[in-house]
This record gives sequence, C-alpha cells and structure tokens, in this order.
Amino acid sequence: MAKILSEDLRVRVIAAVEGGLSRHAVAQRFGIGVATAVRWLRAWREAGATAAKPRGGDRHSARIEACGAVILAAVDRQVDITLVELAELLEREHG
Repeated sequence: MAKILSEDLRVRVIAAVEGGLSRHAVAQRFGIGVATAVRWLRAWREAGATAAKPRGGDRHSARIEACGAVILAAVDRQVDITLVELAELLEREHG
C-alpha cells in the first residue's frame, strides 16, 4: 500500500501548478506520479481539499451494529442458532 504524503507537499504541488507549471513538470520536480498531481489538483479545485482522505479503520461494523438488537434477541431465543439461520432472519426482517 502506498504511503500517505504530507499535506505540505500537496500544498506545494498545488501552488506550483497554480503558478503556471504543468502537472507533468510538477510531478517530475517533486518526485510524484503525474496521476497523483492530477488527483490532488482535482480535489483542490472541486472541494478545496489538501489533506489526504482517511484510510483504514472499521468500515463494516455499522451494518452489524444496526441489527445488533435483533441478533442478540435471536441468540437469546435460540442459543444454538446458526449463522445461516441468522442470515435468513436478517434477510427476512431487514432485507
């Protein structure tokens, strides 16, 4: 996985392109890919964003948390419920 580059570098790349250099020239000067320079400029022009987007973290537990009460209630009713049965129950009740 690629490492996150500093916001300072992002700001300098944006400033160089806004100052008149091409994305190719800026990419070569700062040692980054042309596609990276293009993405940073697009983010800057569309949203004013210079910071990297958040990476990693938990992106899936919210789906389980939303059905947590239903799952716990089903386990309380039937202690030996299988995952297949839980999946069918959630499909029936929540789609």
